[in-house]
Amino acid sequence: MRVIAGKARRILLKTVEGLDTRPTTDRIKETLFNILQPDLPGARVLDLFSGSGALGIEALSRDAAYGVFVENSPRALQCIRENLSATRLENQARVLGMDVLSALSKMEGNEGVFDVVIMDPPYRHDLELNVLRYLKESKLIDEYTVIVIETALETELDAAKEMGYHIYRVKDYKTNRHFFLQRQDGE
Repeated sequence: MRVIAGKARRILLKTVEGLDTRPTTDRIKETLFNILQPDLPGARVLDLFSGSGALGIEALSRDAAYGVFVENSPRALQCIRENLSATRLENQARVLGMDVLSALSKMEGNEGVFDVVIMDPPYRHDLELNVLRYLKESKLIDEYTVIVIETALETELDAAKEMGYHIYRVKDYKTNRHFFLQRQDGE
């Protein structure tokens, strides 16, 4: 796995060995970031369920200004730190070693609004819905924040629509999909 584009282009990234994480393939990452590219320059990015940190690092490499990585696995946290160091992006990043909902609560009122939120939670556990419930009333995002969720291919996010999110794009791959959504404020 490597950084696809930007200032850290071609740098190889470490991944966590075993089945605890599921790194996004380079091909899927390239497609995702080609879609996100207009939103990245100067952006504040929140990478939830970070794993190796590859998605947040790709965003930083492509000129996002700042990234917060949230992961609760000690092995994955070490991997994120090593990857940030290898790409020389650690000065633009904050790494939080805790569960996602605790991290969101800790950041509330201290971090400001994120422009892009990327989450790649374990599939089929509805963790993305818990995060969306939290973010619905959070000051960490606004109606302009782009939220990207990686899920299993068969996942539907009807519950997100019921919470007041607008799903404006769905990109399917062979085994998974990306949902692109935004919070609809004032409804």
